[in-house]
Amino acid sequence: MTRTEITYLIPEKDDGRTVAQVLRSRGFSRHLITQVKYRMNGLMLDGERVRTNVRVRPGQSLRADLSGQQENEHILPVHLPIRIAYEDEDILVADKPAAMPVHPSQGNYDNTLANALAYVFAQRGEPFVCRAIGRLDRDTTGLVLFAKHELSGCLLSDAMKRRAIRREYYAVCTGELPEQGTIDAPIARVDGSTIAREVDFARGEHAVTHFWRERFENGYSLARVQLETGRTHQIRVHMKYIGHPLPGDFLYCPGDKVINRQALHSHRLTFAHPITGAQIRLESPLPDDMKRIFER
Repeated sequence: MTRTEITYLIPEKDDGRTVAQVLRSRGFSRHLITQVKYRMNGLMLDGERVRTNVRVRPGQSLRADLSGQQENEHILPVHLPIRIAYEDEDILVADKPAAMPVHPSQGNYDNTLANALAYVFAQRGEPFVCRAIGRLDRDTTGLVLFAKHELSGCLLSDAMKRRAIRREYYAVCTGELPEQGTIDAPIARVDGSTIAREVDFARGEHAVTHFWRERFENGYSLARVQLETGRTHQIRVHMKYIGHPLPGDFLYCPGDKVINRQALHSHRLTFAHPITGAQIRLESPLPDDMKRIFER
């Protein structure tokens, strides 16, 4: 089920604040407040419909309607193999397989993670209104976080901007990595390419990657990787830059076919729950195709 409303008991510290100020302090964007206030009984104070400029008193009950988000009707429900790692009425975390984009795009209308989740919701008889918070490349596997309603979307988007959502990857790299390291090298689009990126100190955007080697076998290293920044292809570009590209990466290591995709997996997500504030820590194990590189 998805949360359809939220109620706040007004504390002493909010005495005299307007309804809009109270909601803004709880993470509502101005756009969301505008949407909610025009819904039938969208904002209720002690059971009475209220405007956003009304001032509140301690002990009052303020309810906001979260049920009006428009369903993603253009996303075709398709039965595809995915695992839901966590779900409650506010958020969902899916464990994405390889060869699956997160969102539909040109040439990918019915093979995405969104299609798979739309099918899950259709089977339940529920509207599909989820929004991805962050994304993974088509062939990067692992955990993807979704907001199930507008308020959790606002709060999680803000957490992303503050870098309060921590994601850790497993990456298989060619050669023997140092035990640990930090790569601080700006990344730019390769001239003449719409996809490829490269380290470019003249025109690149700031990018920082931290890594820790977990094992080295068969000529490959397994690393845990954390990002300070979120540039396109950051891990793939940075590992190539230090001479340890990811096998299977058709852009940055095209000659290594030990695996048929870039060997990259989003294995851990750590964040504060957007509504309850509880710490959430989720993990996804190393996929079989990445394990096999070390078991040959």
